[in-house]
Amino acid sequence: MNAYEKLKTARQSGRPTSAAYIKQIFTDAIELHGDRRYGDDPAILSGIAYLGDTPVTYIGIEKGVDLQDRMKRHFGCPEPEGYRKALRLMKQAEKFSRPVICFVDTLGAYCGDEAEERGQGQAIAENIMEMSGLRTPVISVVIGEGGSGGALALATADRVYMLENAVYSVISPEGCASIIWKDSGMVEQAAECLHITARDMQHFGVAETIIKEDPKHFDKMCAALKKQLERDVDYLSSLSHDMLVDGRYKRFRKFGIYNEEEV
Repeated sequence: MNAYEKLKTARQSGRPTSAAYIKQIFTDAIELHGDRRYGDDPAILSGIAYLGDTPVTYIGIEKGVDLQDRMKRHFGCPEPEGYRKALRLMKQAEKFSRPVICFVDTLGAYCGDEAEERGQGQAIAENIMEMSGLRTPVISVVIGEGGSGGALALATADRVYMLENAVYSVISPEGCASIIWKDSGMVEQAAECLHITARDMQHFGVAETIIKEDPKHFDKMCAALKKQLERDVDYLSSLSHDMLVDGRYKRFRKFGIYNEEEV
């Protein structure tokens, strides 16, 4: 499949959402609510659970499973209180030395007036800043769309996994086409130019692991993902806090290619 076909697959109705992965991978899950400032954002599921024998904090962007559910969750576009809830849970995880597992599936952060009035940009920036120095392991799994800063606010991690048909992009291909060519109909060309596929992300070092998809055997697919998570959590938990933060810093510093010429 080309990039545009993978984009359509990532957005496909009926594709498993974060709630499905949380149910399959973790045990004894307890959902926690609220940002302690404004309210609770249903676009983000968060709580504590067990990954095998290890207590972890889980955070997932949830798109919903039917029209009513999707409308309630703003189609998986979190508001500021969602990101602040996620940050509250991450800081709690740091306090109790629990690894953090994030599931990312969003077109981007919610862009309504109310979200901007309540500090959407600041909430995303705070998450990125705090996750950069979080003194506990963080693993993020892009299970569908990884859209812009709305995704990065839960993906500033030690390890990033991507499902083979997931996409990760600084802007939606439709938005890119509208800006570059003034024509949103050129979305297919934009998707290719943006290099949004899991293979692209692995090539650029943005994602470490690509998870093979098997919709017909979702339980087996989740079992394989669980084993991968357990291995990486065990390894990352063996590192000192300073090594963990330093490794995360170096991971992000190596992104991109720069060419400076003397003028």
